[in-house]
Order: sequence, then structure tokens, then C-alpha cells
Amino acid sequence: MDKQYWTEKYESNNTGWDIGYISTPLKEYIDQLEDKELKILIPGVGNGYEIEYLWQLGFKNCYAVDISEAPLQNVKKRCPDFPEEQLLCSDFFQIDIGHFNLILEQTFFCALNPSLRKQYVEQMYRLLKKGGKLSGLLFDFELTKNGPPFGGSKEEYLSLFEPKFDIKILERCYNSIPPRSGNELFFSFEK
Repeated sequence: MDKQYWTEKYESNNTGWDIGYISTPLKEYIDQLEDKELKILIPGVGNGYEIEYLWQLGFKNCYAVDISEAPLQNVKKRCPDFPEEQLLCSDFFQIDIGHFNLILEQTFFCALNPSLRKQYVEQMYRLLKKGGKLSGLLFDFELTKNGPPFGGSKEEYLSLFEPKFDIKILERCYNSIPPRSGNELFFSFEK
């Protein structure tokens, strides 16, 4: 699951996870954000419906990172005025671009090989400012060896994140889109 793997997925339109719009839980979460100056990161941004929505609402200090250039170009086509320097084609684990107030999680964690989960937690911790939040959605179904997506459970997530983060919310998502209903947890963890 390297750069070539993900680029081939986008170029062949083999993106079953892509619903074609911002998911309801993230839209409602973003809608309650008031500070347009927040520095926001979306890792594994994919086609970037969340970053597009943020941009349209006036959040101009937001960054997208993806290992493949293809989805970042899709974001640029839909948001031609989005700054190139805020669309990062890079390995998430290699970025070091300052500290963020908020990092949004949407299908990135579940796309990573489970062996990278501890490294994910460490990198999120490094990238957030003190008091910064990691928020979004995690899948809640049995961890599989075949993926992506790879599953996980509330118990696993607590064991991974509690040593580094204050668990503000980790609960069954009440407003998932129908195909994901009952299989998502909404979370907000604070550094």
C-alpha cells in the first residue's frame, strides 16, 4: 500500500470508500467550528471533500496531505484557488509542517496497515499543538487482516490513544451515512 498502490486506485476509479461528498458526521462537526483561523490538517485526504467544504466556509489555514498526487489534483480542479503549498504530496509519517489546532480523521486510519497504528498515534501527537484536537471517524468492526479498510474496536482505540490524549468523545456515531450506520465511532481526542 504505497504511493503506486494508491495512485492506481485513483486512476482506475477503484475508490469504493469515496462517497462523493463530505460525510454527514464531519460536515456537522465542521459546522460547529467558529474560529476560521484554526490551523487544520486532513491526512490521507483522498478526493478531499472535507477540505473543499472547509475552504468554501472560509477556513484558509487548512492543509491536505496524501501519498498520491492524483487525489490532490482532484481537489485542485474543484478548488482552483486553493494554495498549492497547502496540498502536500507526501508520506504522512514524514511530514513536519508545524503544529495544528485540529486534525480531521476520515478513512485514513482504517486504510493504514494495523502495524502502523502506534506510529500514527505518535505522529498525530507530534503534529498537534498543546490543547489541539484529533477528531473524526473510526470504523467499529472486527479488525481484519484483509484490507483496507481494516477495522478496529473502541477498546483498541482507547488502549492506543489514552496514553497520549485526553479522550473527550468516543461514541457510536448517530448520523453515519446509511452504508456505514452502526460501523462508525465519532471521536475527539485532545493533546
